[in-house]
Amino acid sequence: MMTTLASNGTNLTPIGIVAAIFVPICAAIAIIVWNYFRLQRHRADAVAMASYRKLAEEAVASMTDLRSEMAKLAEHVSAVEQLMRDVG
Repeated sequence: MMTTLASNGTNLTPIGIVAAIFVPICAAIAIIVWNYFRLQRHRADAVAMASYRKLAEEAVASMTDLRSEMAKLAEHVSAVEQLMRDVG
């Protein structure tokens, strides 16, 4: 049984078949493109996180160096204070 449009006798079955084929194909292409751009965004985030991790490691190393220098300065200050106590 063929469905026809009453006003001009248009056969809707081929249009339905074409729509049934192209709509899922277009949806699949849209999903693939969306996932591709999501993957690219994830890769960019991973690169940014790697640079942040490197920056954090450098900051920790700098803080360790500063702490050792501060400990040395504290030793020198305590030595100067002891010298001043001995003299005064």
